[in-house]
Amino acid sequence: MQEISNIFQSADWKKEKHVPVIEAPVKVGKGMDIVVKVTVGKEIAHPNTTEHHISSIDVYFHPDGSKFPYSLGRFEFCSHGASTDGPNTSTVYTHPTATITFKTDKSGSLFAISNCNIHGLWINSQELKVE
Repeated sequence: MQEISNIFQSADWKKEKHVPVIEAPVKVGKGMDIVVKVTVGKEIAHPNTTEHHISSIDVYFHPDGSKFPYSLGRFEFCSHGASTDGPNTSTVYTHPTATITFKTDKSGSLFAISNCNIHGLWINSQELKVE
């Protein structure tokens, strides 16, 4: 069986348009709201066409010492210019950006996974320290 980690791709998001960029505080206080914004194509725009687009972003939090991560949210992007007239004929395009707010009393890691309909799954992570 193939290891699941082998299906995820990663890179420096400043050089690769598929990597989800996580914008969140590095340190927070216990019980404080934590706002996490995830964007694909922050430095290098990702195409957003019927033929080539980001279809979803998943965001997880894995507390230190826990076996399993918590799913914070799944965001689907469904409008990529298609209409009944054909591909790229609409003026409606969703941008792959998601914002979520959560709380935790434990430090851990945020993970974001983006799905490109042509280039597959891309992952990024960021440490979160709770004091």
